[in-house]
Amino acid sequence: MYPDSNIVNQTESATVTSGKRAYTVVEIADLLQISKSKAYELCRQGLFKTIKIGRAVRVSKLSFDEWLDRQ
Repeated sequence: MYPDSNIVNQTESATVTSGKRAYTVVEIADLLQISKSKAYELCRQGLFKTIKIGRAVRVSKLSFDEWLDRQ
């Protein structure tokens, strides 16, 4: 392994994270400082776009951010 390879990996990780297009329900709960069950409740209310992938729920970052800005 090269000495600078860790720096490249950290930079790539930061780029992937900043380009995120969806949040997890746990991330929504953390952002709003609410419980995970309350975050799931908000998702069920249809306040922002969600997608279900198997059992996992993802929230559109764009629609969530727009919803939050309107509050």
